[in-house]
Amino acid sequence: EAVVLSGLALALALPLPTVALENGLARTPPMGWMSWERFRCNVDCQADPRNCISEQLFFEMADRLAEDGWRELGYEYINIDDCWSAKQRDTAGQLVPDPKRFPSGIKALADYVHSRGLKLGIYGDLGVFTCGGYPGTMLEDVQQDAQTFAAWGVDMLKLDGCYSSAEEQAKGYPEMARALNATGRPIVYSCSWPAYEGGLPPKVNYTILAEICNLWRNYDDIQDSWDSVLSIVDWFFANQDVLQPAAGPGHWNDPDMLIIGNFGLSYEQSRSQMALWTVMAAPLLMSTDLRTISPSAKEILQNRLMIQINQDPLGIQGRRIVKEKSHIEVFLRPLSQAASALVFFSRRTDMPFRYTTSLAKLHFPEDAVYEVQDVFVGKIIGALKTADNFSVVINPSGVVMWYLRPMALPVQPRHVRHQAPGEGFRPTLL
Repeated sequence: EAVVLSGLALALALPLPTVALENGLARTPPMGWMSWERFRCNVDCQADPRNCISEQLFFEMADRLAEDGWRELGYEYINIDDCWSAKQRDTAGQLVPDPKRFPSGIKALADYVHSRGLKLGIYGDLGVFTCGGYPGTMLEDVQQDAQTFAAWGVDMLKLDGCYSSAEEQAKGYPEMARALNATGRPIVYSCSWPAYEGGLPPKVNYTILAEICNLWRNYDDIQDSWDSVLSIVDWFFANQDVLQPAAGPGHWNDPDMLIIGNFGLSYEQSRSQMALWTVMAAPLLMSTDLRTISPSAKEILQNRLMIQINQDPLGIQGRRIVKEKSHIEVFLRPLSQAASALVFFSRRTDMPFRYTTSLAKLHFPEDAVYEVQDVFVGKIIGALKTADNFSVVINPSGVVMWYLRPMALPVQPRHVRHQAPGEGFRPTLL
């Protein structure tokens, strides 16, 4: 009987790009700001000039990134999402910005963003229309649109997948990778492809994805709510055995934007999103109003040690290693120089919970000693031996996050314990 190939499975049957995308970009997860979650497709600049999708919004956010300490921490991309373009292509078949909302044009916006030491991202959709109903990029438009973006001075492209078939996506996503490369301009390539194919094998082939995209959206859009954050966390860690190996320098899983600073998350939940995204080696793309952000949200997003962990050069995505009946979960991310990040996360809804464990129970090497630093408080807690029991108090829907640096490592392990499957992974000693 006929076998219908869909999506990424189909890509296997197609000739692969002779050269992988390896464009040398996104060696660490991209950081910056993106319009979508907070500002959506608000195009009513008469009623709401301050918050509509217009060049003004992007000029102002670029100023905030440059002047309020974000840029120095690595937040460098200003990313335009959907609804920036005119409703039709021009007579030459080119994408053009909405003339009322972007009167200066995208090139002028890119020049301004570059003058502030930042980079500009833009949005396209492989299909008849974008998700918001603006002109899409059909297969025959791929090369022209890549050239247009490069000529404007764009540094990153998010290519969505509304209004296209699995077959078109299987052709178009690799095609855009080749077209962007052919422009000669370095453009980080973010693909929404796997999100349209359910995010999992056999429909999604992560080996191919890692060869053509720098980052990819695997799952649903984030909304301004804790429920949304939890559903993303649940999906990513339930499927960590497939997703975790796919990530690394130049190719990242993207659980979607940071909504810290908006309306839907409490203080504890904001800290949890930041910690869990960092453990996932996720892009840190904020979607909030940087003109009015609260000091507490800013403090979470500008945590230097957190960012250092997120941007660790090894680029290993973390995993959930413990899931307790008490609704406490423990996550581990191995870092360079034999360091590790641990996140203790509480799904409880009653009161702060005292959780007791040891590094030995978390499969750290025997006879090692670690210096422990609290990532949110910044304080060095002290030295901890693998065998020592310790307790952390975790607030409901909150986290405690530790950075562990080895002080004394076992010189000659007496024996290397064979790792049983399902044990998660242990921090390796480099």
